[in-house]
Amino acid sequence: MSGELVPVTVSILGKEYKVACPPEEQSALIAAATFLDGRMREIRESGKVIGSERIAVMAALNLAHEFLDQRQGRIRFCSDMSERVQALNTRIDLAMRAIEAADTSRD
Repeated sequence: MSGELVPVTVSILGKEYKVACPPEEQSALIAAATFLDGRMREIRESGKVIGSERIAVMAALNLAHEFLDQRQGRIRFCSDMSERVQALNTRIDLAMRAIEAADTSRD
């Protein structure tokens, strides 16, 4: 049945949260919660941030920064690849024209 949600209990910093999600996304939700829990524990253990809410905000800011940094890297990579493909296409076109010119001069 489409749109069906199942309750999933995840634990973050020792607190349990019930979250509804589609059955096929259950393992991804658990993985995300486990990842977030690890990040928040690292921040808490650093001793620089106190309080669950502040730890959550710092974790969110760190994850958002990493996400944006990776997205910008992918954009640069795609742009570089596009330029390389265009350069290769130009070289292929030139080589094909040279081959065609050589074939026509033989006739």
